[in-house]
This record gives sequence, C-alpha cells and structure tokens, in this order.
Amino acid sequence: MSIVQHLINGELVTKGERTADVFNPSTGQAVRKVELASRATVQEAIDSAKAAFPAWRNTPPAKRAQVMFRFKQLLEQNEARISQMISEEHGKTLEDAAGELKRGIENVEFACAAPEVLKGEYTRNVGPNIDAWSDFQPLGVVAGITPFNFPAMVPLWMYPLAIACGNAFILKPSERDPSSTLFIAQLLLEAGLPKGILNVVHGDKEAVDALIEAPEVKALSFVGSTPIAEYIYAEGTKRGKRVQALGGAKNHAVLMPDADLDNAVSALMGAAYGSCGERCMAISVAVCVGDQVADALIAKLEPQIKALKIGAGTSCGLDMGPLVTAAARDKVVGYIDDGVAAGAKLVVDGRGLRVAGNEDGYFVGGTLFDKVTPEMRIYKEEIFGPVLCVVRVNSLEQAMQLINDHEYGNGTCIFTRDGEAARLFCDEIEVGMVGVNVPLPVPVAYHSFGGWKRSLFGDLHAYGPDGVRFYTRRKAITQRWPQRASHEASQFAFPSL
Repeated sequence: MSIVQHLINGELVTKGERTADVFNPSTGQAVRKVELASRATVQEAIDSAKAAFPAWRNTPPAKRAQVMFRFKQLLEQNEARISQMISEEHGKTLEDAAGELKRGIENVEFACAAPEVLKGEYTRNVGPNIDAWSDFQPLGVVAGITPFNFPAMVPLWMYPLAIACGNAFILKPSERDPSSTLFIAQLLLEAGLPKGILNVVHGDKEAVDALIEAPEVKALSFVGSTPIAEYIYAEGTKRGKRVQALGGAKNHAVLMPDADLDNAVSALMGAAYGSCGERCMAISVAVCVGDQVADALIAKLEPQIKALKIGAGTSCGLDMGPLVTAAARDKVVGYIDDGVAAGAKLVVDGRGLRVAGNEDGYFVGGTLFDKVTPEMRIYKEEIFGPVLCVVRVNSLEQAMQLINDHEYGNGTCIFTRDGEAARLFCDEIEVGMVGVNVPLPVPVAYHSFGGWKRSLFGDLHAYGPDGVRFYTRRKAITQRWPQRASHEASQFAFPSL
C-alpha cells in the first residue's frame, strides 16, 4: 500500500514514523497510508522554511506573482485529476470537488495581485522637509492547519497569499484526505516556487502542538471545529503568535411569507445536502415565519430529499456521496436518534441507507426534521451531516432573536421579496456572512471570509484584504533630510506640526 509522504525543502520524504490509514468513504476500504509527523519532522520543515525565507522576502513581489500565475495555470490543467483525488478520499461528488477547486483558484488569482496589495502608503511633507510612508513586510515562517472537508480550497485560502506576501509556509493538512493537498503543493513547486518556501507535513495533534510551540512560527491559520479552534487560539496567542482560528457553525435560513418558495427550496436542497452537509457554511436550520410557510416548505422538500441521487462520489451525475469516515456516519446517525427521542418530527429518515455495490460505504441519506425547538441538541450543535431542521416562529423579529441567541455566528441567509425586511436582517443579525436570497454567502476571494461569536477566534478573517493584513506587519517610516544651509535648535516638546 502506498504512503502519502511529507514535502520538506522541495523533496518528498518518508520518515518511517507512525502512519494512519486513508479510506475511500464510498467503499469503506483503506486505499493508502499517510505518515504522521513527529516533532522532529515538523522542526525539519520549520528549519527549511526559515532558511529559505530571507531570499524569498527580498524577491520582488512581481516575481512572486509570476509564480502564482503559473500555479493557477497548472491547477486548471489538472482539474480532473485533482477532483478525482478529492472524491476518492473525501467522498464528495466529482462536480462538487471541481467546484471546490475553482473557488480555491480564485484565491490564487487574488495572490497574483501581490504587487498591488502590498503597495504601501506615502505622504510627502508631513512636516517641514519630512516625508512619511508605510509598507507591509512579511512575518517570516507561518503555518496553516486545514480540515478534511475542503482539502483543496481551504489550503488555497492560506498559503498562496501568505507566500505572495513574502512568507515561508508550513501546511499541516487533514490526515483523512491528504493526497490532493500534497499534489497541489507539488504543482506550486513546478510553477517555480523555491525549495523550502512551502512545506507539507502530515500528522495529528503531535504535529499541531509542534507548530504551536515552535518559536520560529510567527502566525497560525486554522479551520476546523470550535473546540480545536479555541485551543489553537489560546495556546498560540499565549506564545505571542498571531492566530486566526475559524471554528464551527449552525447556519440558519429564514423563510419569509413572501419568499419565492420554489427558488428557496432549490437553494436549500443544495445548501443543506451538498457535500453531504460537511460544510461550515451548510444550511442546517430553516426558520419558517408562520406555519403556512413551514407546511408549504416541507411539502416541497420531502419528495426532493427522497429523490436525491446518492452513491460513490467518483461516479458522475450524483447529488450526494458518503460521509468522510465511519465515525462521522455514526455521529450523524446518533444525532438523528437523539432528535427523534427529543420529540422532533422525523419527516425524512436517512438512516440505514445502503448503496448497491458500495454496501460498506459511509452513507447517510438526506434527513428532514420538523417542529425542532431551540432546546434540542439537533438545533444547538453542529451535526456536520445531511440533516435539515425546520423551526417555526411567528415573526421576523423572533427569527432574528433565535439566530442572535445562538453561540455560533458563521453564516445565515433570508429568503424574501421585501427590501425593508432584508435590510433590517442584514443590519441587525449578529452573523459574519449574510445572504439575501443567497443560501451560501461565501465571499469571493477579493473580500474576506469569517464568522462572528464562537465561529471565529482572532481579529482578522481569512483570505482577501484581511489575509494580507494577517500575513504582513506594517512598518511606518518617517524621514527627513535637513537642508544644508539650515540648522535647527533642539526641540524638547513632543513634536507636532
């Protein structure tokens, strides 16, 4: 069985350390192994990055951008191969994998703008013969820890921009589906990135803690669950590191009585069940304003959920594949059991799904609950599976209070034709990313991605303008060249104009 290797100083390396199985979720079979890095291996990657950094930081931004232009082209040329790798190890459909990659490429395109986004600010004559400017300088060695659900896109949120800003990067991807992530990193080397600027180390908590504790690592980016995000933020900032840690979510969609219900149903089907619900921006709660809206929504959703085409992710023309692991499947089934026990009405039951020819795959069918209340676990907690909960309220204000009271604040949306209601919702909702008739309001690459409350730990969002700020530090310079014929007396008061 092949082993997924580390990428250190431009070379694929095998250390003979601990390994973990990598499974195909559609079959339940191990398809390869991945090495789990020791602290010594992580340190080797850090040393490589540290040694490569000085030359890279002094490389003109335009030349860094040229590497990113070539990288973008290679990603597009290898779309089919990358999508196949993602689907085989994650389980998402080929179409969904290709869409993930395209959204990642957007961030490479933004990184191509390095000469523009790194331009400083300049003011002439802030005082007599005094000029002032600021520029944005790289931090040094930075690191990213990325989740299983987007093995291509989320790493591409991080290292293209960090590297374009002049940093060296250590990536610790998910050990559950590492192959596509490693292959994409190799494409960046093929595009002309110098050795040591991007290193990939696979691993578990030992590797994560090594990155947190290493004094050479100046910043950490993380996407994953809220408990781990909080841990990384606390441990990283305690050591003086800059940290952005994106955590969990419980995203609500509000359906108003005037909503275009057919379009809302189509949107909810994709937002709730796409990628088997394993998205931090998935809609998992539909908040219906009025029983009439709820009844009509369920009547339209039920037959479409039952008609979902589910199978091995690497097959074409599917709506949904399996969950990523057997443990993930069992966890989702446990939530469905809990919802039934708590008294929610189970309209569509996805438990017990068997796919012909893939009976050992980690499948759960689309599931729909009605009459869910805020006290239930299926409402409060992130299920991360194909489960949609319908909550009934009497007013928009009640719906907004429900959302604002929740501990998470990642994404939300409202379906309405009423501009006044939409504006109120956008202004008053305590959530970081908001859609109006848009179910998955994931910002494009030249904006920034991030939630509020316990969905984000840190002050800066991911990628876009906030990404530039996160991966650089501003230096302000004030300069004067005195005229030869003049001589000024000493000034002891605080300088002012």
